[in-house]
This record gives sequence, C-alpha cells and structure tokens, in this order.
Amino acid sequence: MKTFEYTITDILGLHARPAGMFVQEVRKYKSRITLEANGRSTDGRKLMMIMGLGVKQGDTVLVSAEGVDEEEAIAAMEHFFRENL
Repeated sequence: MKTFEYTITDILGLHARPAGMFVQEVRKYKSRITLEANGRSTDGRKLMMIMGLGVKQGDTVLVSAEGVDEEEAIAAMEHFFRENL
C-alpha cells in the first residue's frame, strides 16, 4: 500500500468540481484508492461519500492506493491534488 498526505489549499476545499475530477482520475486505475479526512474514510470512486467528508481549505487528507498499479496510481493522485487542490 502506498500513501501520501496533502493539505488542501483551494479556498473552496474539496468541492463538487474537483471531487468529480478526482473520481474520474481514480477510475483509471485498478488499485483500490481511498480518501481519508476528518477521521473518516471513503472509497475514491464514490463521489457523494467524498463530498460528505466536508473537506475544507487547510484540512489534511490521506490518500492511499493498494493493488497491482498502486505506484502509478498514487503518483497520479498526488499530481492531481497538487494541480487542482
């Protein structure tokens, strides 16, 4: 399993547009990708659950990937967060 932490810098937090983009990115990989924030965790493929985490600017999220393409997946997720959030 590979993980990374990221502190959200976007003033709106993890709102609908980037959350949807995140789910689209997650679906490119076979690995199970999870997002953890505010003491809760969810599958990266479930948009409404991600929105339910209520991630705001300044919150730190933990992203993890586990599976056959976890190295590639976690690198892509880290790049996504740096570029979009």
